[in-house]
Amino acid sequence: MLDFDLAELYEVSTKALNQAVKRNGTRFPADFMFQLTPIEWENMRSQIVTAYGNKRNITARPYAFTEQGLAMLSGVLNSEKAILVNIAIMRAFVFIRQYALTHQELTDKLKELENKYNKQFKDVYEALNYLLDKDAQEKKQQIRKKIGYK
Repeated sequence: MLDFDLAELYEVSTKALNQAVKRNGTRFPADFMFQLTPIEWENMRSQIVTAYGNKRNITARPYAFTEQGLAMLSGVLNSEKAILVNIAIMRAFVFIRQYALTHQELTDKLKELENKYNKQFKDVYEALNYLLDKDAQEKKQQIRKKIGYK
């Protein structure tokens, strides 16, 4: 997302957002945000000129933020909306961690049961196969007796 869209979402000015990013530069590596090139900005401006009108200084190239950049931005901005977003992100992380742990515990229990019962079923299958083979052998002998000479 672009800086001016995020500023609107976080209820701060674009200038305040960009200043917060510059003050916390080490928190925004290249995979969290980048600045549009002049060509990218020119192409984008030509596509969105009617949507944004005079909201943006056309000479200043905007910053684009990735998903991680959005999360980091919510931690460095001081608006009420940014604080609420940051709290929601933290709660989501905790929920995901708890879900992953629960999911892992269930997976481990299922594997344990599978191993336990597969061993028991293996014994049952071997017994069934033995009986089937025994029955097959007896039928073959009966057929031979019917066909063969007396």
